[in-house]
Amino acid sequence: MQTYRIAVIAGDGIGKEVIPAGIDVMKMASSQGHFACEFTELPWGCDFYLRSGRMMDPDWLDQVRKFDAIYLGAIGDPRVPDHVSARELILPFRQGLKQYVNLRPMRLLPGITSPLGGRAAADIDMICVRENSEGEYCGIGGRLHAGTPDELAEQTGIFTRRGIERIARYAFELARTRPRKMLASATKSNALQHAMVLWDEVVADVATDYPDVTLRKYHVDALAARMITHPQTLDVVVASNLFGDILTDIGSAISGSLGVAPGGNINPDRTTPSMFEPIHGSAPDIAGKGIANPIAAIWAGAMMLDHLGQRATHDRILAAIERVIGDARIKTPDLGGKATTADMTEAVAAALAT
Repeated sequence: MQTYRIAVIAGDGIGKEVIPAGIDVMKMASSQGHFACEFTELPWGCDFYLRSGRMMDPDWLDQVRKFDAIYLGAIGDPRVPDHVSARELILPFRQGLKQYVNLRPMRLLPGITSPLGGRAAADIDMICVRENSEGEYCGIGGRLHAGTPDELAEQTGIFTRRGIERIARYAFELARTRPRKMLASATKSNALQHAMVLWDEVVADVATDYPDVTLRKYHVDALAARMITHPQTLDVVVASNLFGDILTDIGSAISGSLGVAPGGNINPDRTTPSMFEPIHGSAPDIAGKGIANPIAAIWAGAMMLDHLGQRATHDRILAAIERVIGDARIKTPDLGGKATTADMTEAVAAALAT
């Protein structure tokens, strides 16, 4: 029997509630699919930082390399500055493990009401391919003259031809597999005359290898507006690190809730493990109340199984999610209901069993 070794970093806040839900569903689905998942918990995150002064063990890279994938909950705690938690855990994973693709589906599931009036599930069905290793989040820069009127900060974005080409190629390949075969490229080359002009040139070069995919270039502000006014005209979106981060939160918002949105941090070369997570934060305001929506974590687990080669199991989990959400009897507070995390998890498991 095929066994996949999964590193589990539940992290902080509601991550500790939704990740166990996802594990329960994956265990059930794997038994139906005649394979196994072996989960190993790693206690990293903000609680670990408050005890040790660091977000994870110094030899974290050696530890995680032995796994087939990583299942991440949420990172963040009001007692730890956000730039510390992100810079010392999330970004090292993405960069150190060469997870240069951030993949985020943005779909309106049947049974969820979008804040965009009159929109149905067929109107909002997008996926964003976000560059995940360089760009605006590469960490180059600094501050001078702290605390004085002359204080300054510099944040440098790094864009390489290699980095742009590989993310564009991944996006074109993905667009080629979808019925509409459409790709929207987010740019701002009218103002960022170096980085974004290079982005446009490289994306256009790659496009010549994909004549079957329709490419449209949008300035990122216009693209953000289009996601609100004409979401049905968008399919696959390719974007830089910062632009993709912002656009995917818009996509999740118009899909009805951050509580249903999954994400994958992918190493397409498979030389190191990829990482899958719900894209919501640690939500300290509701942590411990048992009301967090586990759908995003469950869907992220399904994405992980798909990446590991279990596409049929991914499809069965997603179908179970769609049945539960579409039925509308079980809704967590973010969807306008009163169901608990356990209620939603049990409902998905029951749908998976039928």
